[in-house]
Amino acid sequence: MDLWIQYGEAAKTAVGFFWKAGWAFVLGYAVSGMIQAFVPKARLTRNMGDASLNSVALSTAFGAASSSCSFAALAAARSLVMKGAHFVAAVAFMFASTNLVIELGILILMFLGWQYLAAEIIGGLLLIALSSFLIKLTYPESWLDEARKKVERETESEDEDFDWKERIKSRHGWRLVGHKFVSGWKMVWEEIVIGFTIAGFMAVFVPAAFWATIFLTGQVGILPDWVIALENAVVAPFVAAATFIGSMGNIPLATVLNANGVLFAGLMGFIYSDLMVPPLVAINAKYYGWRVALYIAGIMFLSIVLTALTLHVSFGILGITPRSGRAVGDVVQFAMDYTFWLNLGMAFVASGMVYLHLQHMREQAGSQGMSMGSDVWSRAKRLAAYGAILVVVGGLCVLLLT
Repeated sequence: MDLWIQYGEAAKTAVGFFWKAGWAFVLGYAVSGMIQAFVPKARLTRNMGDASLNSVALSTAFGAASSSCSFAALAAARSLVMKGAHFVAAVAFMFASTNLVIELGILILMFLGWQYLAAEIIGGLLLIALSSFLIKLTYPESWLDEARKKVERETESEDEDFDWKERIKSRHGWRLVGHKFVSGWKMVWEEIVIGFTIAGFMAVFVPAAFWATIFLTGQVGILPDWVIALENAVVAPFVAAATFIGSMGNIPLATVLNANGVLFAGLMGFIYSDLMVPPLVAINAKYYGWRVALYIAGIMFLSIVLTALTLHVSFGILGITPRSGRAVGDVVQFAMDYTFWLNLGMAFVASGMVYLHLQHMREQAGSQGMSMGSDVWSRAKRLAAYGAILVVVGGLCVLLLT
């Protein structure tokens, strides 16, 4: 295929990812905004001060009700630590808020299928259980005590409590829903743009032989299956880290890997590794110091590998292992189908949410939300997102002219 035609097809594929997922993002963040606006967080955090099952369960529920933005997950976890939450609860919150949120589940269902959605939910809970066990087993008390003191010195106190029954009946409450919706989009739009663009271009330009080399897919039937599954589970977090994309942006990339025959263990390991990208590890280092940041990353890596392998084996025994090879073109096709009508309907919902957000900002006299991530990384990520938009627009222009 001519290089320019490939360029146009790659841009079209990237836009196809956006098209397929647009309504899901609006629905997911609208529901997330309602949960965040109407669930009193302060009442939950009072019971997260130890490593008990109740504490982990509450942090998991709290995380699942929060935004899927990886940077927001880290900032919120730091806030929990500052309020007295145990580190086991904080890590459980981080995993839950990036793996068990509704918008991610909808995206996985659309792009990868119900087996992957089931695996994401089951594996997300297993991931939390394993990480909790590993932290309890290896707990470096002096490191984590020092990290907690660092957080308490550098973070202002935050308190939030309210009567949800009163709030849900008030204009302020629903304006806050719109504000949470817009804030959620502000936190993730760069990652979504970058991730979807990279996925579109990788689907067209990266040959299957490249993925076969990395994930040993060409060795199926030659090497034992357990060796390939283990290699996939171990390598996947490093591939995810190399993309520098967290949160929702890695689902289209997982779709590309699926189309190239990567094993179930590798795909799940890749999806779970959105908290392993270098900028996020660096942010944890800023919060807690490098020793604790690398300790958390190590716990996460081991938990991810064990979870991916457990899912691979258990789904195989049950005979429900998803088959790799679903073509990207089948996922991102444009048609006057349910996607069109859902996107149209959710466009009206998004407009309503933006209106409520503007009302909230007037009510609050223009107060600003919390910025996620370091200034340098935030600027670099925004520039990369704008660059991705220009690349996609250029590719669409080429497609129209060829």
